Amino acid sequence: MSAPDLPPLTWLRAFEAAARHLSFTLAAKELNLTQSAVSQHVRSLEGWLGQLLFVRRVRALSLTEAGANYLPVVREAFDVLATGTRAFGAGDRGRVLRLNCNITFGAWWLAPRLGRLRKAVPWLNLRVQTATWGGAQEPGNSDIDLRFGRSEDMSAEAELILRESVAPVCTPEFAQGAPDWRRDPLMDCAGMISGWHKWLEMQGETLPDTQRVDLFSTYMISVTAAANGQGLAMAQKFMADTLASMGNLIEPWPYRMPLTEAYFLIPPAAHARTPATRAFQSWVEDEMGRDVSA
Repeated sequence: MSAPDLPPLTWLRAFEAAARHLSFTLAAKELNLTQSAVSQHVRSLEGWLGQLLFVRRVRALSLTEAGANYLPVVREAFDVLATGTRAFGAGDRGRVLRLNCNITFGAWWLAPRLGRLRKAVPWLNLRVQTATWGGAQEPGNSDIDLRFGRSEDMSAEAELILRESVAPVCTPEFAQGAPDWRRDPLMDCAGMISGWHKWLEMQGETLPDTQRVDLFSTYMISVTAAANGQGLAMAQKFMADTLASMGNLIEPWPYRMPLTEAYFLIPPAAHARTPATRAFQSWVEDEMGRDVSA
């Protein structure tokens, strides 16, 4: 097969991501590109093929018949390439799991449970990679993804595994000074739909004009700052529970607000599942059920 027989890989990646999300915007976020770049890659591919792959409407995207027929071919090609590349890795690939999750989930949900994972699946060889807000998800880079976001932004394959809530946290020492959200330093994770303003609004309160909220790209920074006595930070329940068990943080007020976002597990395609992916997915589901019943 000569080079002219194949379009550029970047065009194919853009098409596959846009078709999976039915959104150029979400595909751009996944591929760490601009929306216009993804759109241009797809138009270039359409020009190369001589076929329209998408029907473009205002705030809506759907596959044409040609696009729907081409998508399985592109996905299969990526899967074959990923499988062939993994064969160069050391060890039994059926026992290795490459997991992608955000750093907050990895540090405060997964890490404290590694002992239970090792006991349940002693043969599993774990490879954890993290990226803020899911990062650039490229075909073949992970076996299972654990993503945080809104259900409408997830693919049809995504499995809801954890709904969360948030509440302010601080150190026990900070709480002894009668913490006050009107004057004390406030911190939160950037990009969240539900934060300090919403938490107060749900209780009929508003921040005074003189108060501000410092924002950080990840809960790891804001909650760690609170654990070091630097003020009050919003924290999801599993973070607060983990740090409370270590004596580092407490919740000074009782109200806990449900989050719009949730955690989703993105499994591999059926033909790409391995003993490792099946065992890990089953373990996560068991752990989530255990947390709910606890």
